[in-house]
Amino acid sequence: MTLGYKELARELREQIAQGRPEPGETLPRQADLAQEYGVNVKTVRAAVALLESEGLVTPVRRRGTVVRERPQVRRLGAERYSKSKWKYGTVAFAADREASELPWSPSDQTQTVELTTPTQEAADALKVSVDSLVYMRSRIIRLEGTPTHSLVSFYREEDVAGTPLVDPSPGPATRGGGFAVLTLQGLEPHRVKEEIGARMPAPVEAEALEVPAGEPVVILKRTISTQTGRPVEFAIGVHRASMFTWSYSFDMPD
Repeated sequence: MTLGYKELARELREQIAQGRPEPGETLPRQADLAQEYGVNVKTVRAAVALLESEGLVTPVRRRGTVVRERPQVRRLGAERYSKSKWKYGTVAFAADREASELPWSPSDQTQTVELTTPTQEAADALKVSVDSLVYMRSRIIRLEGTPTHSLVSFYREEDVAGTPLVDPSPGPATRGGGFAVLTLQGLEPHRVKEEIGARMPAPVEAEALEVPAGEPVVILKRTISTQTGRPVEFAIGVHRASMFTWSYSFDMPD
């Protein structure tokens, strides 16, 4: 019986799951696959397109169709925000890298800083007017030169003016990052609220993060507040889905 494209996609999917080919390696040429499975090239093309839509493979210019790398960075849950980490020099993305046994350097983070008016969402989170001024700190984080995610944070002007958080130099704001800076300002972070979603990247995001065609991004929205409930940061992160696993460990509430 001749294979249809869905059946061929299932065969190729099973082989990829078994490491044939390995992540980062290319699939055989479409003409070779057609000959191996006794189908026409149109069927192979449709099968490969299905795998691409599932995020298993991606076309790479001058290479062919490449099996995507499995997630590399283990993004921690509450542990990444441990005060015992950032108060002693391990910022959140570095905590993730260490848990993943991956290298990190302060220069993995680059940023721009701008004094501007907030988006409506940022204004609501920070409990300020959309006409007020806030600092917007836009970061790109890389792993061995490859972008993994972006993070744009909004801060009230009066909270961070004149601090390292408005310095656009590469690297975290201090050894303990922005949380340490806020603590020195009398605004120690205490509560974290995160919301997570997913979508396809906007063109500007795909370009900045070098997202392959067909790969979605994970969107993280985070609000940081003091123990008294005063919001001190609102952030939006855009994460390449293929670069992360999201790891959570917690006790079940009563």
